[in-house]
Amino acid sequence: MEPFDYDLFVIGAGSGGVRACRIAASLGARVAVAEERYFGGTCVNVGCVPKKLFSYAAHYFDDFEDSKGFGWSFDNLRFDWSVLKANKDIEINRLNGIYKSLLDSNKVAIFEARARISGPNEVQVEGKKVTAKHILVAVGGWPWTPEFPGSELTVSSNDVFAMDQLPAEIAVMGGGYIAVEFASIFSRLGCKTSLIYRGDQLLRGFDEDIRKFITTEIGTHVDLYLESDISEIQRKNNKLDVLFKLGSTLSCDMVLAATGRLPLTDDLGLETVGVELAKNGAIKVNEHFQTAEPSIYAVGDVIDRVALTPVALAEGQIVARALFSDDEKPMDYRNIATAVFCHPNIGTVGLSEQAAVEAGFEIDVYESVFRPLKHTLSGRDEKSMIKLIVDRESDRVIGLHLVAADAGEIVQGLSVAINCGATKADFDRTIGIHPTLAEEFVTMRTKRGIS
Repeated sequence: MEPFDYDLFVIGAGSGGVRACRIAASLGARVAVAEERYFGGTCVNVGCVPKKLFSYAAHYFDDFEDSKGFGWSFDNLRFDWSVLKANKDIEINRLNGIYKSLLDSNKVAIFEARARISGPNEVQVEGKKVTAKHILVAVGGWPWTPEFPGSELTVSSNDVFAMDQLPAEIAVMGGGYIAVEFASIFSRLGCKTSLIYRGDQLLRGFDEDIRKFITTEIGTHVDLYLESDISEIQRKNNKLDVLFKLGSTLSCDMVLAATGRLPLTDDLGLETVGVELAKNGAIKVNEHFQTAEPSIYAVGDVIDRVALTPVALAEGQIVARALFSDDEKPMDYRNIATAVFCHPNIGTVGLSEQAAVEAGFEIDVYESVFRPLKHTLSGRDEKSMIKLIVDRESDRVIGLHLVAADAGEIVQGLSVAINCGATKADFDRTIGIHPTLAEEFVTMRTKRGIS
């Protein structure tokens, strides 16, 4: 008789949890998963996927406008939010089904209920105790809103995907990924959009030149309220009044609080075991994603390392392989490429200039700001920016940054080169594809200066 009901019990069927289930099951483990909300987690349901679909919709506004300079003309263009939402819902439901079928096809036992840890090797789910040799927590995060008078009148990024109609005027709180992406999206879909951020430049943590550049670009289509703090939100008839600490007021129909996400560790029963939490509620783990309780592991947004879907996938796979095979390859967090789907997009991989200097590198910087060929006819006053950070000693490119249309698609390919240790000489001897925006990466020869 087996000492445990399962070899692995996973709490959360998001990206990291489902990947761990699949890999563990393929390696012969008896696996179960509990999911109380929706299969696919944040990314599929209220994150990356629906947000990117909304971003595609928003880009059509630019495309229609830009096409006039190329000879196109049309009348009676209009946007119908209900059509976008309905089609988005169909696609998300399809993806939910795929995630569930992946679990079924791998013979993973599914509990569509909340699971709580009740001991080092046990969980309570559906009113009964289930035991497991290993437990993996992969419950992700949840939107967080700072508390102030009227903060309950805000909506979260989760709520946006379910709203039935588009507001005429919206204010977005925050200056990170989610805030700048939604501000760009809503402004293109016809909303009068304001973006409120306490800092002086958007996207803290990104390269400072990129921050300055994108803040200027976003300011061309969004009303920016930088270095601004909200003191209160009041409901006035059918409108909301946003009161700032410096005394001014902004009126709008909706306030979206895109002020970050926190690990969803409340009410998981973690107090019954020796799992340690950080101040923000994140589960503390070692390099093997093991908690202070040896039988319990955690991956993804709940450990608050790098909150990206591909990272959670990689972490979940590493845990499963380490537990049920001889593969104990560690997670490498260096050179993780990422994109921000604002307008224009940002793609980045490697170190920012500031991080490179802080890490002790002596660097050369190459950068270029230019107007893309497309806009010589479209008439759009939108520029692009490219920046390379090069380690002077080895000539390796240790940071690559792009602000441009489809930046994520371009940087994905270049991130392979960065991970392979490509040097500036490798870039220089590469023949560019002409005419493309991406060829700028292999034509830059003039250093900005010596740091």
